[in-house]
Amino acid sequence: MKLTYKFLPLIVLAIAAVSCASEEGVDAKRAELEKLKAEAHEISTQIKELETELVRLDPEFAKQNQKSLLITTTKAKKGKFDHYVEVTGSVLSKKNVMISSETAGRILEVPVSEGQTVAQGAVLATIDAESIQRNIDELENSLSLARTLFEKQERLWKQQIGTEVQFLEAKNRKEGLERNLATTKTQLDKATVRAPFSGTVESVQVRLGELVQPGMSMFQFVGKNDLFIEADISESYIGVLNKGDSVNVDFPSINQDFRTRVSSVGAIINPDNRTFKVEVFLPSLPLVKPNMISVLKIRDYENPEAVIVPSHLILSDNRGDYMFTVVDGKAKKTYVTRGKTFNRETEIEKGLTGSETLVDKGFREVGDNFNVNIAQ
Repeated sequence: MKLTYKFLPLIVLAIAAVSCASEEGVDAKRAELEKLKAEAHEISTQIKELETELVRLDPEFAKQNQKSLLITTTKAKKGKFDHYVEVTGSVLSKKNVMISSETAGRILEVPVSEGQTVAQGAVLATIDAESIQRNIDELENSLSLARTLFEKQERLWKQQIGTEVQFLEAKNRKEGLERNLATTKTQLDKATVRAPFSGTVESVQVRLGELVQPGMSMFQFVGKNDLFIEADISESYIGVLNKGDSVNVDFPSINQDFRTRVSSVGAIINPDNRTFKVEVFLPSLPLVKPNMISVLKIRDYENPEAVIVPSHLILSDNRGDYMFTVVDGKAKKTYVTRGKTFNRETEIEKGLTGSETLVDKGFREVGDNFNVNIAQ
């Protein structure tokens, strides 16, 4: 045990010496690594400077060292370019009416319900007309007597018996009762509310047993036909849009589109939103209903000989808009003047003829005079 205590200091000194030697070796290696990194950076900088100088002095060296980029291409095309204005329209009906009562009485029957489609002349409601029927019965009895008296007075007058005044009074009484009877029967007909045309009962505003008065609203009724689309167009398109112009109509909710025409152009500007009304003819379509939203595409510009390119291939810098074309295996920066854009295509007014090959995929990676390989 004493022997162990005797050599313990020597062991500690040995471990400390090894540790110091190890730390000195790590520091030396770190210093050497930093020195090599600095030398490598300096060499790399010198290489880039020499390459830049050689590219400036020797074009052949530039061609040999320039890497080719893999790209795809597309063709500029020449043809008809149409530009459309897109606005939101709403389906309306020229036969969207509120049916009101024309006589007073209590509701006896309402044989229709909301959303029901009925034909022209179908009974929508029946109003109690007992008092009117009694008036008709009384008038018919009085008219029967008046006709009998008139016929007798007429025979006497033909026999030159009696006075002309008596004959005219009998005639006038008979004709007056006939007119009153016809008027009363018309009132009786109005006690039965009928559909003015074929359509749909949108809302029922009366209930069985309810008392109605003349002019009281009873039904909202919409016809099946005579639908049209109404839209608000900016006043900047005055003179561009005219009656009879072609219009593309799209109903997103039913995924249906078709071509139709402008049937009416408003003559008044709305001072609140600076727009004017446009009506578009709507053919009979089974799924289209009033108040349905539609998208109108109205053509306001066309060029039959336009140069057309994909819009996303046009880039911009301080000088203007440009595209990359492929000429002899190189990408060429070509400045263009763009026209109108619609449906992800752009009309090019200057800079292209329509026969160029354009850089498609990879157009953001290439530069002017870059070597390119076209992927097959």
